[in-house]
Amino acid sequence: MYVGHFAIGLAMKARWPKIPALPIMLGVGFLDILDGLFIIAGFDRVTPNLHTLPYLYFDLTYIDWDHSLLMAIFWSLVWGAFFLKDKKVAILASCAVFSHFLADWPVHNDDLALYPHAGAHLGFGLWGKLGVLSWVLEGIFSAVLALYFWRANAKRGVSSLLPCLFLLVLFIQLSPWLSPMKLIAEHFNEPTVHLLHGGLVTIGFLIPSLIFCWLLNRAELKAKST
Repeated sequence: MYVGHFAIGLAMKARWPKIPALPIMLGVGFLDILDGLFIIAGFDRVTPNLHTLPYLYFDLTYIDWDHSLLMAIFWSLVWGAFFLKDKKVAILASCAVFSHFLADWPVHNDDLALYPHAGAHLGFGLWGKLGVLSWVLEGIFSAVLALYFWRANAKRGVSSLLPCLFLLVLFIQLSPWLSPMKLIAEHFNEPTVHLLHGGLVTIGFLIPSLIFCWLLNRAELKAKST
């Protein structure tokens, strides 16, 4: 899942508007930020596969150090520990990280281990079962959460236009037809393919998360000044 993670973050921010944006919006992508770095470092492994839909074009061969159940819990606690000065912020930051694992569970293709090197894996496999339709369903899921975000903010007089437009841009950008992962899988060999894939995964979550934080903070400040 991609845009759905950001949609969860927006919904959480709307539900708890006094919580800073960064712990939530960076939290929902934290596991994939780590995943990209771990792929570059060689801890995690991916395999180019142009038949892996809807927008991955890679098999997630081994992602246990960030996307196994045990490590998702561990990294959730690590991220929350950065915000222990405020217990509520720390709890919601941890929840934001763990929401990533829960949201991935329905779509991942049986590649979410219980713990590193475990034989048992989770993942309902909507990506493999539904292909492009799973991207459509992710869009619907994100739209529902975006609507909640919009309505909750409207009650407080805060604009949701720019965050929702940015969410739409991300949804279209990582579509089955525009995904940069397809170009990488088609045109590069090892070790370049791993480095590019990992770099795009990390940047693809880190930069949008920071942009969402800026847009959310901007909207809050504008509402307070009017």
